[in-house]
Amino acid sequence: MTTSSIPSGLQLRSLVKASGELELSLRSVPTPQPGPDEVLLRIQATPINPSDIGLLLGAADLRTAVLSGSSASPVVRMQIPERLRPSMAARLGQSLPVGNEGAGVVVAAGTSAAAQALLGKTVAVLGGAMYAQYRCVRVEQCLLLPEGATPADGASCFVNPLTALGMVATMRREGHSALVHTAAASNLGQMLNRICLKDQIGLVNIVRQPEQAALLKGLGARHVCDSSAPSFLADLTQALVQTGATIAFDAIGGGPLAGQILSCMEAALNRQATEYSRYGSSTHKQVYIYGGLDTRPTEFARNFGFSWGLGGWLLFPFLQRIGEAAAQSLRARVAAELKTTFASHYAQEISLAQALQPETIARYGQRATGAKLLINPSLASGS
Repeated sequence: MTTSSIPSGLQLRSLVKASGELELSLRSVPTPQPGPDEVLLRIQATPINPSDIGLLLGAADLRTAVLSGSSASPVVRMQIPERLRPSMAARLGQSLPVGNEGAGVVVAAGTSAAAQALLGKTVAVLGGAMYAQYRCVRVEQCLLLPEGATPADGASCFVNPLTALGMVATMRREGHSALVHTAAASNLGQMLNRICLKDQIGLVNIVRQPEQAALLKGLGARHVCDSSAPSFLADLTQALVQTGATIAFDAIGGGPLAGQILSCMEAALNRQATEYSRYGSSTHKQVYIYGGLDTRPTEFARNFGFSWGLGGWLLFPFLQRIGEAAAQSLRARVAAELKTTFASHYAQEISLAQALQPETIARYGQRATGAKLLINPSLASGS
């Protein structure tokens, strides 16, 4: 197939307007001719990740969503609260494509041997602008999926798997032996639990509801702490004593949780201390915030000594730091364990047009556990 037979395709765009509105629409964009080391992908599966939602919806108030346009070409507009508009200033007037990762079939390829070898193959891509019917990418951005794997199998094989592996790698590189993870019942959290069980790493899972705790325990998780339980701090401290975890990755971000984790780490270390120190434990305790499910300020009381750190952690800077060889090793493990350790689950498969329906936006905008949606751009608008 040549790109001349595919003159254009639909792409989902997010635009912040000077009027204080955020507009989502489907735009017809030309299909590029692949360069020598590029391939053209017909996208058949691309997930709505929390990392995508930040760009997709910005600071819009989802309750104000108004739909217009046709069923095949919908447009939805939402108001951005006035107090949040300054945070969107850098995006003003820019129609931005969305979607970090996805998978599909290579339908056209450049002249290089590497590009030609992928023609007709099912590949996954981490390349941005994936909420589209077609995407032209460099060969090195592609991960060839194992025989028998579908685009849906490989749609989420970059962001969540590499984040989970990156957390474990960071733990090891910084000299820790076990870790803590919040919002642990998510797809990412379930992957991290499977990695830690397989690699025999101590993991403390923090969830926010009893149902989430039951879900993880049913998946074999050994240490699960429910932050809504009256005994949460005592439970967390005991789990930290048992695992020795001194590093945490926090998807919540706001509120008191990051500080509570540091405090409980200190309490766990003090239980095993042989002598008192007014400066607290000399063991370094680290919390990395990598998400913002709670948009409040991060709050903590400094009752955990002086050997501690609170910082941010993001996947792409981490991959840049470790270098291409180490990053490729992580990707190879993902491909080998695609249907086991790194399997993803979706609540529903939707079309590009359905992703712009106000009721669908309200659903994925909640970022709720077990409600992850998969966009299939090849579906008809009403599918």
